Amino acid sequence: MDYKKLIKAILIPVLIGIIVGLIMGPFNDYKSLELPPLAPPGIVFPIVWSILYILMGVSAYLIEQDKNSNNLSIYYLQLGFNALWSIIFFVFKWHLLAFIWIIILIILVIIMIIRFYKINKTAAWLNLPYLLWLIFAAYLNLGVYLLN
Repeated sequence: MDYKKLIKAILIPVLIGIIVGLIMGPFNDYKSLELPPLAPPGIVFPIVWSILYILMGVSAYLIEQDKNSNNLSIYYLQLGFNALWSIIFFVFKWHLLAFIWIIILIILVIIMIIRFYKINKTAAWLNLPYLLWLIFAAYLNLGVYLLN
């Protein structure tokens, strides 16, 4: 195991998450929004996202170990979509566009999981919590759009 590559793979999504958090921080109006049922308290999000970013990084590392694979392009594409969702939702407050964006993100993650599964099943399974969280986030996004 190449620990330097593993740490790098984990740091990429974690650092992107931190940067996006810093960008959207002053615009985060989660507490003032009318929220749908089952909406968790705001403190839950950084905890869950930290775990998901670590799982994504480990998954990317496992895929990177396959020398014949160039399937990280879908990984980086979905990571970019992920980062932009927060800006669309919190900074610009375009809740309908954010909902459409997260649906596209879910599709990208499903494609990524399918591709990863063909290379490394563990890498694919590590992204299942991410997919489930995105589906829940889409529900929350739609609820915020309809209620606000």
